[in-house]
Amino acid sequence: MIFVTGGTGLIGSFLLEALRARGLAVRALHRGAVPTGSAAGVEWVAGDLLDTDLLRAALTPEVTHVFHCAGLVSYAPQDEDLLLQVNVQGTAAVVDACLERPGIRLAHVSSIAALGGPAPTSLAGPSGAHLVTETSTWDLGAAHPAYATSKYLGELEVWRGVAEGLSAVIVNPSVVLGPGDWHRSSTRLLRYAHQQHRFYTRGLINFVDVRDVVAQLLALALDQPTLSGERYIVSAEAVPLPDFFRQAAAAMQRRPPTVAVPNWAAEIIWRLEHARAVITGARPLITKDTARAGRHPVLYAHAKVQSATGLGFRPLTETLAWCAAKLGMNPTISPAVIVS
Repeated sequence: MIFVTGGTGLIGSFLLEALRARGLAVRALHRGAVPTGSAAGVEWVAGDLLDTDLLRAALTPEVTHVFHCAGLVSYAPQDEDLLLQVNVQGTAAVVDACLERPGIRLAHVSSIAALGGPAPTSLAGPSGAHLVTETSTWDLGAAHPAYATSKYLGELEVWRGVAEGLSAVIVNPSVVLGPGDWHRSSTRLLRYAHQQHRFYTRGLINFVDVRDVVAQLLALALDQPTLSGERYIVSAEAVPLPDFFRQAAAAMQRRPPTVAVPNWAAEIIWRLEHARAVITGARPLITKDTARAGRHPVLYAHAKVQSATGLGFRPLTETLAWCAAKLGMNPTISPAVIVS
């Protein structure tokens, strides 16, 4: 029996399908209604990630593996407390429940955000991008987005579990692409291209196909049971944002943005959005963190995970074409993007 948190999210939903395709018994935690079209044969458990009693009850003796895919992705200032609750306290609750069941193996879905920024001496990659690997260290003295901090602290809970004897691996995906919910998380990237806006910001975007994330998860957690206490970057490649929008728009048969927003303009825009959010209570369309993302190009290396699993990654053109075909180019339901 496999237990999955976040089974209704982008990664979780494709993971459930892959687990069932292997003929494995699966139990999944969900909040709200189970989505139509979800993987058949899944035993759904309704509840909250912070319900420690529920987690303990869900990890019955027949459960051998836990895939912790649940998490909150937000850069809105009003979500800072909720980020800590879900991404840190929620992960701690999962780890504690696993420790009470000796022999359970945990696969934790973290994020490249938990790796922090590149070291000043890191090797430069394409377009002068700094290379970040799994050995990158978190700079405690630097300013980090609340989301990144929550994912880093969540990882610390997993490392605590490992120190107490838990068998666990961590994956750090970059921007995860796949056909999913148009309105969740950072789906606005592809929605932005679909809506044919004129403007874009400069920078690099590191991406990965959701099918590749799932394949790497299964290979690390199920197919190599002796691996433990390791984390793995799961990212296909990095492309300049204008190239990303151009290819995304082409896949969706739309016109791409063509006007680059200078840094000074982005600084004004996020401040105006912050003021609007404070006055109205609405969520800002752009924040300081999202406005400044990509100004210091970073390339996330995937050599470690490829060495461990031998699996490759799909190119961007293939992923975008799959998203467009899977969703039938319906303008009301578009490809989903989740920034992990």
